[in-house]
Amino acid sequence: MNVLQQRLVAFDVSLYYLCFGTSRLPMMSTASRWISKLGNGGLYLAIGLLIAWFELENGADFLITGLVLFAIELPVYICLKKIIKRDRPCDRFDDVTPQITPSDKFSLPSGHAAAAFVFATALTYYYPSLMLVAYGVASLIALSRVFLGVHYPTDIIAGAALGMGSAIIGLNLVELV
Repeated sequence: MNVLQQRLVAFDVSLYYLCFGTSRLPMMSTASRWISKLGNGGLYLAIGLLIAWFELENGADFLITGLVLFAIELPVYICLKKIIKRDRPCDRFDDVTPQITPSDKFSLPSGHAAAAFVFATALTYYYPSLMLVAYGVASLIALSRVFLGVHYPTDIIAGAALGMGSAIIGLNLVELV
């Protein structure tokens, strides 16, 4: 590892400890758990179905497009996890007890961040007035994973980039059809 990589890793670990340390504040752990659960996946489908049912102009297109975007993001996310195999901070450091049990062994990229940013990008594409709310909630979901002790900050940055990149590629493909 060269000097720049070492400094980036050291900064990432320092930022991780700064964020994770806040989980000891009253209500931060509880709030982070609830926010993280928003990104477990089922809510995205439920919102997509509700929009498809009640919003007659673009709702069905939103649902179908969202399914396409997730169909792009998910296999890439799985492959990256298997290739990179970065240990989670809660598995790497003895002084870290995670606030939740992670769903898998590896941390890079964050699947919660990727999914949240896929959804936020799709929502913003169809409903631009929701941009601040969509990306705000996506950011909170992503950050909650650091506060819970299961991701480094760079994991969520990579997840957000994966989610937005997958969404942009998918939206461009959908526009061609």
